[in-house]
Order: sequence, then structure tokens, then C-alpha cells
Amino acid sequence: MSFIERRTPSNAQGNKQTPQAQMEQLIDIKKLVQPILRFKWRIITFALLVTALTVFVVLSMTPIYSAKSTLLIEAAQAQAIKIDEVYGINSGQQEYYLTQFEIIKSRSIAERVFNELDLINHPAFNQPPGWFAELKSQLNFIPQEVASDSQASQDIAKHRLIDSFAQNISISPVPKTQLVNISFESPDAELAAKVANAIGDTYIVSQLEAKLGMTQKANTWLGGRLEDLRLKLDESEHKLEQFKLENGLIDVEGVTALDAKELERLSDEITVARSRKAQADSFMAVVKRYGATDISRLESLPEVTAHLSIQNVKREVVLVERKVSELQQVYGPKHPKMIAAQAELDTVQQNLRKQISRLVQGIEDEAQTAAQTLAALEEQFNQSKGSFQNLSTKDTDYQRLLREVDTNRQLFDSFLARQKETEVTGDFDSPVARFTDRAVVPLLPEKPKKKVIIILAFIASLGFAMVMVLILDALNDTIKTNDDVEKLLSQRALGYVPKAKKGASYDEINFAFYDSSTPLHAEAVRTIRTSMSLMAMGSELNTIEVTSSNPNEGKTSTSMNLAFAYATMEKVLIIDADLRKSSLGLRFGLPTYQPGLANVLSGTDSIASCIVKEVKPNVDVMPAGAVPLNPQELLASPNFAELLAELKKQYSKIIIDTPPIHAVSDALIITALCDATVLVVKAAHTRSEAIKLTLAKLNQARSKVFGVVLNQFNTKEAQRYEGDYGYYQAYGTEYAIKDPAAHSANTKA
Repeated sequence: MSFIERRTPSNAQGNKQTPQAQMEQLIDIKKLVQPILRFKWRIITFALLVTALTVFVVLSMTPIYSAKSTLLIEAAQAQAIKIDEVYGINSGQQEYYLTQFEIIKSRSIAERVFNELDLINHPAFNQPPGWFAELKSQLNFIPQEVASDSQASQDIAKHRLIDSFAQNISISPVPKTQLVNISFESPDAELAAKVANAIGDTYIVSQLEAKLGMTQKANTWLGGRLEDLRLKLDESEHKLEQFKLENGLIDVEGVTALDAKELERLSDEITVARSRKAQADSFMAVVKRYGATDISRLESLPEVTAHLSIQNVKREVVLVERKVSELQQVYGPKHPKMIAAQAELDTVQQNLRKQISRLVQGIEDEAQTAAQTLAALEEQFNQSKGSFQNLSTKDTDYQRLLREVDTNRQLFDSFLARQKETEVTGDFDSPVARFTDRAVVPLLPEKPKKKVIIILAFIASLGFAMVMVLILDALNDTIKTNDDVEKLLSQRALGYVPKAKKGASYDEINFAFYDSSTPLHAEAVRTIRTSMSLMAMGSELNTIEVTSSNPNEGKTSTSMNLAFAYATMEKVLIIDADLRKSSLGLRFGLPTYQPGLANVLSGTDSIASCIVKEVKPNVDVMPAGAVPLNPQELLASPNFAELLAELKKQYSKIIIDTPPIHAVSDALIITALCDATVLVVKAAHTRSEAIKLTLAKLNQARSKVFGVVLNQFNTKEAQRYEGDYGYYQAYGTEYAIKDPAAHSANTKA
């Protein structure tokens, strides 16, 4: 993935970059799209092949029809008497509807419909297996257990048919309603409608049967329990009556009710008696203090003056005294009226004294009587209290028996009422659901949606192919362009050697530099020559080593073409230093027995006899010669350095073709004796990690690596996908086509 770097100029005063001047990295969409454009025909071909296969599969698929019926599940069911507890129905809860949905799509309902419609004999369930099923059966190499009994085999087959049948049933509740849709898919349109309706009918009937069964079971259970409860109630009532008879209890209010009332009455009477005795005792205490004879002082006591008889007598005394006072004003003491009035006054006063004395005597008698009454009441209270305490144990037993009777009576009444309800509602058929829409025979198949499948298959395959291309391109870490050389390898891109056209012969590839029909090849090699000359400016550049990381990357052909380019200006010698697997001599058509480098280093032949002159203009060749037993020792010997020093006197440029570095270390021995090293990389073939390892070895050997040359570079793709700038075509090609002779002359120049 490549990036575009954008920088803003630095600040004029402090030469510091502002936050906006920091480097931003943007995804290069063009680089991302390049792999897709490069393999567009392969992507389209893959998508078309997948689409064609999809069309074939879709056309062979059996059309499936879908029929739908709608049920309304009643929220409040019609009932003669409310007996929800018996049926376990609570339609106000969401769980009730979810339970009903699960019942509708249960296997028991599906099996019942399957049997009622006799679908085991229906043609839709007796079709011969398709080609896919047969292929699957052939590929299934694991043997299956086969039932020995024929009936068991039939049951297994029927079980599988029911499972397949149930899988085609679809239950979908309508949100926020009491409606539920029942759908069934089948190749037979009439069967689809029939099954969708049959599932609803079977569900309704099964729920009614379940209710009837629960009612009958409840009646049976309630009847048995009711008889037991009746016996328990009778037994508890009998025990209560027997207890009352044994203890002589007849008070309906309880065992201790009468004694409690008696104690309460006696307590009240004792309180009154104590009050009366206290009053009498206090009066008698006053009388004893004043004396019983002091009538005048007793007369002033509130207890005396408050008595009614005393008040009447005192009223008479007051009247008589008033009368005497009036007569005294008229008559003298000896007057008969005066005497009579005085006698009446004495009589009234004497009567007052008698009444007071009698009252005092009565109060004294009353005090004695109150004391006797209080003692008697207290004695009776103590006797009643002891009797009440003796009855507490009997009352506990009585209350226990009474509670047992009440409990048994309540249970008996409750079960009796529930049995009457179930008897009344036992024959009342209230459906739990009803149809709002029955399924009709569908006219058009539900699936497969052929157009949609084909379109989706094309889009999916196209997208899949594009994604795979991007993934493979991201995983491809080979060096494909000069830009990759600079970014991935951190090396100079000296240039490229164009890929030969398809069907080109071996000679056409090796000597393409001289081919007028491929001017781009010669221009590309000259560009490499120019880049190296610029790199060596100011320093000596006589010996150039050409190597590669792996075999078959084109280092020999690159060495030849580089020699051809330099030969247009100076004398060039090509040395084949690959003593293990030489090919330079064969490419120039030299015989295999031609002596060469190995002969010179071993001292068997002279330098002149090992050099072939003028294989091409200004190009001489020193082949590898005879294959030695110790090639690395020959190259590492001082003879090789001496040979190069001698050859430098004769040639201004010496191109040395060396073995691949990953194969052997010969090139690392030679590199120290060369002025420059050129690494040849096969475009879009050699991985970057292998090239980095090669560069590391060269640096370790203190090699002067000038840069990398991309071999077999596809210029057509580069021109098509990296920009139509004319960079990947020879300058002046259009003129060469019009005037081939002129172009040939320019090429030779």
C-alpha cells in the first residue's frame, strides 16, 4: 500500500513546523485499484463462471410454494364459570402466548397432521432421491447401522419424513397482536394450503381435547378427595360432640364462657360491697370521734344531712321555728297559741334527734352487713376462680376440636364448589383460537427467487474475486516496480529490462538489444548504462559484477545486454564467472570445449586463447571453460585478481557474470575485486525478503552495490495501470514505424 506525503512550509520566524505542517498519510486509491484493474478479466471470468453454475443449479431447483393461514388466539376465553385454576390458563401473561406458539409448532401437532393427511403415501414425500443426495450417499464412506427388523426400518423412515415435514412448518406471530401466521412450504401448492389449514384445525382440536381431558381428570380427582374430606368432617364433628357430652358443656359460646361471666359478676359485686363498707366505716369513724349523743354535731355531718328522712324532718323543724318566731312577736310566752307552737317545736326537734339516732344505728348495722357480704362474696369468688382454672385444659381441647371441624368444613365446601363448577363446564366447548384467514392455494412459487439468486451470485462472486485479488496482492511481497525497489529495498533503481514478447526464441531474448523491432529494449538497457555512469561519476568503473539472488532471474542476459550497451562506446569483455553452471558460451554459440576462465586460473591455457574476439561489435567473451573441481578456490586465488588487473589494461569495461548468491558464495568472493555490483531481480517473482538477505550478504562482503535492475518487466501492464505517460515506450517510436530505415540508423547510432 502506498501513501502520499504532504508537507507545509516551515514557519518563517522560528523555523518550526505548525501542527498543520506535520506529515499526513493518505491512502492511495489508485494503487489500491491497480491489482483489480490488472486482473479484471480474470475477475470477470470467475464471476461469469460462478454465475453460469448458479444458473444451472437454479434452473434445476424444484419450485416451492408457500401457503399461509392466520389464527387468532383468544386472550379471554368464553367460560360458563370461571375455572382458570383448573386449566392452568393465565392469558394475561406474555408467557401464555409464547407457550401457545410453541405448541403449534410442536412435533406432536406435526405428527398428528402427517398421519391425518396420510402424507406418507403422498407423491411429494415419495420422490426419488436427487443427484445431490445420491452423490452424498456415495461419498458417505462410513457405514450406517441398519435395523434388522423391517418394521423398525419403516419406523425410522417415517420418523425422518416427519422431521422433514416439521422443518417446512413456519410459525410467525404478528407483533403486538394476538395473531399468529402458520406457513407451510411444499412443491405441491394444494398440499401447502391443506397443511397450513390442517395445522390450525389440529391445534384447536388438540387444545379442546386437552381441556376435556383435564376436566374429566379434575372431576375424578375432586370426587375422590371430596369423599375423603366428608369422612374427615364427620369424624371431627363426632369428636366435638362427644367431648361436649363427656364434659357437660352446653354453652354455645364456649367451655369457659359461663364461669367467666360468673367471675365477672362476683368481681363487680365485691367492688360494690367494698365501696359500701368503706363508706359505712368512714361514717362510723366520725360518729366514734364526735360521740353518738352529740346530736347537734352529728346533725352537721354531710352523711347525715344528705339523708332524705333527715332533710324532711329538718324542713319541718325550720317551718315550726318560723311559726314560733312569728307568734312571739304577737303573743306572750303564756299564750295558748304560743304554748302550742312551742310544744310542736319540741316534738319536731325530738323527732329529728330520733331520726339521727336511728340513722346512725342503721349505718352501723349497714357496716356490719357490708363486711359480712364482702366476706361472703370473696369466698364465693375464690371458689369460682378455682373452678375456672380447672376448666382451662378442657377449653384447650375444645378449641382444638372446634378448629379441626372448621378446617374440614372449609375444605369440604371448597372442593364441593369446585366439583360443581367442573361438572357444569365439562361439556362446554370453548375454542382457544379461531381462524381469521384460511390458507388458499398459492398461484406463484415462493422460492427459489431465481433472478435474485443469480444477481446475488454474480455480485458475490465478483466481490469475492476482488477481495481475493486484493488479499493476494497484499500478501505478494515480490518486487514489481522501480518504486518497490526504492521503498522496500532502500536501493537505487538503475532501470529495467522489458519482458520479451510471447513466443520469442532464445536468441531473440539474448540479442534483443540489436533487434530493431524492439526499440524499447535497447532504450531500457541504455538507461541502465546511463544510471551506472552517473553513479560512477568521479570514480573508476572498469569491472562490473552482475549477480542475482536466485537462479533463472536473467542475470546472464542482463550481463550480455549491458555489455552490448557499453560496446557502442568502448571495448567490453564479458567474463562467465559461473564455473558451476555456465551458459554464456552457449548463448554466443561457442563450443563446449572452448577454454575460458577456469583454464586461465588453473594455468593450463593462456589469456589470449581463452578470449573469443568480436562475438559482437566491440564485445569479447571469456567463457567459463572446463568445469573445475574446486571453482571457489580458483576464484579466491590471487590468480583471479592478477587476471583482472591484466584485463583492465586491454578493456575499459569488464562485465563479470557470477552465480546466484543464495546458491553459492562465489559472487561474494568476486565482489571485492569489482568496482560496482549490479543486482538483477526478476520482476513480480523474487520475494523482497530474499533480496534483502542478498543485499545483506553483499554489504557484509564490502560490495559496492550500485543498484537493482528489474528483469522481465511487463511494460504493457505498467503503461496500462500506472499511467499513460509514454514512459514505457521508446522515444520516437511513432517515427520509426513510419520510416523503419531511419529508426534502424538511429538505433545503430
